Amino acid sequence: MQTGRVYLVGAGPGDPGLLTVKGAAVLRCADIVVYDHLVSPRLLKACRPSTKRVYVGKAADRHTATQAMINRLLIRAARAGKSVVRLKGGDPFLFGRGGEEALALRRANVPYDIVPGVTSAIAVPAYAGIPVTHRQVSSSVAIVTGHEDPSKGTSAIQWERLAMSCETLVFMMAVSRLPAIATRLIRSGRAATTPCAVIEWGTYPRQRTVTAPLKTIAAAARRASIKAPAILVVGHVVSLRRQLRWFERRPLFGTRLLVTRASEKAGDLVTRLEALGAEVEQLPAIELAPVKLSAAFRDAVTALPQTHWVFFTSPEGIGWFRHMLKPLRKDLRCLAGCHIGAIGPKTAETIEQLGLHVDFVPRQFRQEGVLQELPQRMLRGTRAAIFCAAGSRDVLAEGLRAKGMTVAKVSIYHTRSPKTMIRDVRALFRRPFTYVTVTSASCVDHLAQALRAAGQAAQFRRVRFASIGPITSAAVRARGGRVAIEARMSTIDGLVDALRRRGVR
Repeated sequence: MQTGRVYLVGAGPGDPGLLTVKGAAVLRCADIVVYDHLVSPRLLKACRPSTKRVYVGKAADRHTATQAMINRLLIRAARAGKSVVRLKGGDPFLFGRGGEEALALRRANVPYDIVPGVTSAIAVPAYAGIPVTHRQVSSSVAIVTGHEDPSKGTSAIQWERLAMSCETLVFMMAVSRLPAIATRLIRSGRAATTPCAVIEWGTYPRQRTVTAPLKTIAAAARRASIKAPAILVVGHVVSLRRQLRWFERRPLFGTRLLVTRASEKAGDLVTRLEALGAEVEQLPAIELAPVKLSAAFRDAVTALPQTHWVFFTSPEGIGWFRHMLKPLRKDLRCLAGCHIGAIGPKTAETIEQLGLHVDFVPRQFRQEGVLQELPQRMLRGTRAAIFCAAGSRDVLAEGLRAKGMTVAKVSIYHTRSPKTMIRDVRALFRRPFTYVTVTSASCVDHLAQALRAAGQAAQFRRVRFASIGPITSAAVRARGGRVAIEARMSTIDGLVDALRRRGVR
């Protein structure tokens, strides 16, 4: 059997967007991923479903695997012909034991590649608004471990030289030794008034930064209850933070939001909220599934040549409509001659991307808007077909019938609660959310049901909901929930704008 290959990949400091392009490409092709404590779970979602994931994290007080065990695991998997990614926080060669693992692979004659990562020594200060060098302030930087290998017996750090040789010092893994580090630096000649910063969970939306002079930085970090992971920056570059703290000035920085959209639709919303500084968790509260080909659908399609208006109520509708046409050996040409109405600009955009022209989009992106804004002339005596989700509201169908139209309302897909939702609810609601976003009444209903099944029904009444519009808000209130934010326009753009305007209040 041909030997596989091991890729020692730097995952970056925490923000999943800081993984390198090459790192992402290798991750997508891996048979096995062996990952560390500080690797973002989001990165693992890039793997193939068949990829085996092995956690070997090391926290300061608990190790799930020794280094020797990890080395043996990598060698054994590669000798079995597997493509193995060893995914490590930051850069694998900067206090990441990547060098030790590479030597073990070399001794075992196992092929390996090094994929460098963005190191937290540079990126974390940058996210705190601290450039580690600046032409007028600092021309040198030293990166030092704050947690030396205890097996060495004595420290290898030459404190007298270190204290005065570089204008900026960055100590990694330094929280537990802050008092000792500050004392050694001051005794070795560093000014006690030197500006310092301790940065916790750097590059994450939960990032916290404490600044103080060197002589009091340990006490300041203790008062703020700073915990690992955190780094210490010593030097006058810390003073630039007052002007450059860009990350923490984002409008949603410090908020924790839950997105309940279906997983295939959540990406854009998650990306936009994270760009505004929020910590975003995903809990798909809805998934879409096909319905059986029905006589009602056959009859509606057969009647399309005599149908004047066809309405789609969601962006997914046109896709499911195409799917259901295939068994009938038909395609979208069957809509020729029909006027097409779409509820909402996203629905219209999705339809027009398929080469169809949308004739009508109401200014109010809901069924009531169609009834209020659809031209009144020549509706009586005409036919309409509404292709929508099973169980959707009857407002549009009943309203069009009241205007004298013959209406066929046809279900082309249905929504259901994901099987893993109850398990996921238990995990995610261990910490409070600033807001829970909901984009449909189905999301609201499924979330309420999952919380009740998980024994956390009271959570629903405590949550502050951010709703996409009045119909969704009504569903929240009907179940006893509280709507804290409602979008002015019932779109994802409207929801993001409403959250941005509210900020951290």
